[in-house]
Amino acid sequence: MTEQFYYSSFLHRDRLVHILDADAATCEALSVLFRLEGFQTAFAVDTPSFLMAAERRRPDIAIVNIRIGKEDGLAILKRIKTMRTGTPVFILEDRPEVDSAVLAMKAGASDVFPKPIDSERLVRAVRDALRHDVQLGTVAYDGRRNIEVRGFDQLTPREREVLQLITNGQSNKEAGRKLGISPRTIEVHRARVMEKLGARNTADLMRIVLTS
Repeated sequence: MTEQFYYSSFLHRDRLVHILDADAATCEALSVLFRLEGFQTAFAVDTPSFLMAAERRRPDIAIVNIRIGKEDGLAILKRIKTMRTGTPVFILEDRPEVDSAVLAMKAGASDVFPKPIDSERLVRAVRDALRHDVQLGTVAYDGRRNIEVRGFDQLTPREREVLQLITNGQSNKEAGRKLGISPRTIEVHRARVMEKLGARNTADLMRIVLTS
């Protein structure tokens, strides 16, 4: 298991992907896909079951078919958006429907995926949506969650950048490339971040951020 995959799985292990599709096979396949990627999953084949489950626990990601039996997935999309929870919603189509896809994007869908689903692209889109959802030490906009970490105000601007990249699943090499510094320097910054936040190791650091 690579370092990046470990970080990604750890980061998303408490994130819930909820799937709504009248086709049980699609629900099961996507559920397995995201569980293998380290996510928690739930699925429903009808709207009432989906909404009931969503009331018990708000999903971090919703994947909704644009046609749910006789119902319209766009209505579910709009309902989720009116909750102002910031939950990204991805729309599935049993077949490409240009007009419906346009309406879905205008209504706030993060993206639209026709079947057969490009699973690699879908997983990447979900990860990107959650990555944008993590806002460290900044004001939250559009319902996105603002994470407050004890000791965060003690970090230097560079240390905050390193912490952001670590929680986004970047390896030392990737973080160094992004910031224009060496992986060794990233390691030094990370050690200082861990000391200031009271983390014993990288896994502990991730836990502190995720539970804050």
